Amino acid sequence: MRTLSKKTQYALRALYVLAANYGRGPTLIARMAAQESIPQDFLEAILLGLKRQGLVESKKGKGGGYSLSLPPERVTMGSVIRLLEGPLAPLPCASETAYRKCEECVDDQLCGTRMVMREVRDAMAEILDRTTLAQVCARMEEAKARARQGDDEGLMYYI
Repeated sequence: MRTLSKKTQYALRALYVLAANYGRGPTLIARMAAQESIPQDFLEAILLGLKRQGLVESKKGKGGGYSLSLPPERVTMGSVIRLLEGPLAPLPCASETAYRKCEECVDDQLCGTRMVMREVRDAMAEILDRTTLAQVCARMEEAKARARQGDDEGLMYYI
């Protein structure tokens, strides 16, 4: 199974910052880089790419920086990952948008691996396409609140 590239991981973290600040004006690259521990030069390149794709916009000068082009409720994880990584399918023969028969495949209609990988692709797409940046930010805030209260069930061990 392929993993998300560092570029996509950093882009998502930057987008969470922009989503959390949506409607409050642009956010400086230096602030995002420091807050998320992302190399600033790499973040600049990522944000320029996202700007070319229309996902973020920038403002120069005093009070400048980057902001989301759309409300965070309208940006899904699936759309961002596809934008940066391409199709979600783990194999080209399982892709909805970039289908390509595997070279070694005898009959893709009878291939068990393709059948399973299509299910994997569909399950991933279902989750990623219904999860927005706003929802992820809300989850992160809930986790922070639980951590402040010392109620982080994820780190509790019971014997």
